[in-house]
Amino acid sequence: MTGSEKFEPESERVTRQLRDDIIDGVRAPGSKLVERELAAELGVSRLPIRDALKALVTEGLVTPRPRSWAVVREFTPSDLADLEEVRSTLETMAFRLAAQRRTRAGLTRLRADLDAELTAARAGDAVRARRAAADFHETVISLADNELLNELERTLRSRMRWLLGQHDDLVAVAEEHEALYDALVDRDADRVAELTARHLATSRRAAAARQARRGG
Repeated sequence: MTGSEKFEPESERVTRQLRDDIIDGVRAPGSKLVERELAAELGVSRLPIRDALKALVTEGLVTPRPRSWAVVREFTPSDLADLEEVRSTLETMAFRLAAQRRTRAGLTRLRADLDAELTAARAGDAVRARRAAADFHETVISLADNELLNELERTLRSRMRWLLGQHDDLVAVAEEHEALYDALVDRDADRVAELTARHLATSRRAAAARQARRGG
C-alpha cells in the first residue's frame, strides 16, 4: 500500500461489498447470509462478516436471524410506502433549498453525476446508471446546505440508495434528472418543484411495478 492510499479495515471493506451487492441486486431479497459461507466466499475470517452483518442490520438492508446468519431484507409494500413518504418530504425540501443555495462548485459536482448517469444509461449499464442516479440525489441534498438534512440523509442513505435503484427505464430517469439540473442552474424554484413532484411520481410507479413483478 502506498502512502497516498487510505487504509480500510477488513470489516468496512466487507460491509461495503455486501452493501453494494444488496443495493445492486446481486444478492436478492430473502437471500441467506451465512457467516461461514460468506467468510469462505470473501476470503476473510468470520469476525468481519459478523461486524458487517450487524452494520447492515442497522442500515436497514438485512434482517437478522438466530445464531450466525441473516437474510437480505424483503421490503414489503408497507415498507416501500414508508420509504416513499420520507423520501418525498426530504427531497421536496432538498430540491427547493438547492434551487436557492446551489453554488457553482456544487453544480459542477452535480453535472459530473448527471453526465456519468447519462453515459451509463445510454450504454445500458444499469448498475453504473443507478449508482450515478443515487449520487445525483445525494449531491442535491448537499447543495441544500442544511446540516440536519444531511444528517438525516446519512442515516437513511443505504435504504434510499436501494429505493432509488428500483427502476428499469434508465434513460428516462436520467433525462428527468437533466431537466431538474437545468432548473437548478436557472434557480427556477417553481419549475424545480413541478419537476420534483413529477420525478417522485415516476419513482413510485417504478418501485410499485418492480414489487408487483416480484410478487410482493
